Amino acid sequence: MGMQKQKSDYEEHHTNPWLFSIKIGFFAGLIWGIVRWMFYEMKFTSVLPGFAADPFFKASFLKTAWGEVVGIGFYVLFSILAALLYKVVLGRLRGAWPGVLYGAVWWAILFAAIGPMLGIMNVVTKAGWNTLYTELCVSLLWGVFIGYSIAFEFTDEASREPIKAQ
Repeated sequence: MGMQKQKSDYEEHHTNPWLFSIKIGFFAGLIWGIVRWMFYEMKFTSVLPGFAADPFFKASFLKTAWGEVVGIGFYVLFSILAALLYKVVLGRLRGAWPGVLYGAVWWAILFAAIGPMLGIMNVVTKAGWNTLYTELCVSLLWGVFIGYSIAFEFTDEASREPIKAQ
């Protein structure tokens, strides 16, 4: 009887996809924004943690403590928009691989196209291997966080979870 009640409760559960995507984007930006800040402080990357705020603020401000907070806030906003875009474009795909691809595409866009064009970051050939690898890894994990979280909630990924022992 308990298993039937638990199953019917789950079947009645409907998540608002837009609100869920906003939440996932918020936490993706917060978690991975802080991780990026830590990597910047440990000199693994030369890209400012506030690179997303660079078009709106001077780099000298973004290097201060308040600038880093503002930069992480902009990264959170960027992540919310990216999570909503993921839901629209790739939201029906299952597993972690679409998220890996999504993170890699954003890394390529930021490091090969938009970033150097806007002067936010160095061209790939001048960025340095540590920066490239660090930013690629963070971007991949950020993409997996967004992609797999959305896939787990809106596809039948949850059905692959083992049944709890009674």
